[in-house]
Amino acid sequence: MAVNATWYGHACFLIESGEVRILIDPFITGNPTSPIQQQDLSTDYILVSHGHGDHLGDTVEIAKRTGATVISNYEIHNWLLGQGVKNVHPLHIGGGVNHPWGRVKLTIAHHGSGLPDGSYGGNPCGFLLYLQGKKIYHACDTGLFYDMKLIGEEGIDLAILPIGDNFTMGPEDAIRALKLIQPKKAVPIHYNTFDVIKQDAPLWATAAEKETGVNVTVLEPGQSIEV
Repeated sequence: MAVNATWYGHACFLIESGEVRILIDPFITGNPTSPIQQQDLSTDYILVSHGHGDHLGDTVEIAKRTGATVISNYEIHNWLLGQGVKNVHPLHIGGGVNHPWGRVKLTIAHHGSGLPDGSYGGNPCGFLLYLQGKKIYHACDTGLFYDMKLIGEEGIDLAILPIGDNFTMGPEDAIRALKLIQPKKAVPIHYNTFDVIKQDAPLWATAAEKETGVNVTVLEPGQSIEV
C-alpha cells in the first residue's frame, strides 16, 4: 500500500497511507506559502516537534475540530491539555510508541522550543515514522549533528530536511546531513517562508544529488511525493 507525503509549506507535512493520516507541524494560518486553510485539513494524528508558533501552528484548532491525537514532548502535552485539547500522547527523545498502523519515535533536534505564550516547551525533536514497511525521517528544525548517521542506519526511505539557514541547517549542512543519513529520497523544507530563510531549492537539489547520489525532489506547496 502506498504512503504519500504532501507538503503544505514551511515544515508542515501530511503523511497518508490507507490506514492513517498524520499531520506534522501544522503551521497553516499565517503561513504565506500554505495553499490551504486549516479548516480544509482532516487528520487522525498531529505531531508537534517543538513549541515555536511556526510549528505548533494550528494544532489546537485542528485537534479540537477533528478529535485527532496530538503526539509531542511532555511539556507541550501538558500545555495542550491546558488549552482544552483532549487527546494528547506524551513522548520524549529516544522514546517511541506503537500504533496499529505503525510506530512514531522522537529523535534529537538542536533547536529551541519556547511556546507562544512564553511557557517552557521542553526539548525540540524530530520524528521517525514507521508505516507500511516505509521509514520517514522528518528532521523538523535542527542544526547538523553527527548522530544523523545513527538515524540513517535505520534505512530511511524519505528524509525531510530543513535548508533555510539562519534558524536551522543551511544548504551546505543539509548536504552533509544527506551524506550521514543516506536516504533513498529527500525533500527540502523550511525555506522561502520568510525573507531571512530564502534559498534556491532547485539549485540545492542539483548540488545535493551530484554530491550524494540521493534522489532529491523539490515540492511546491500542495504537491506530494510517494515514499
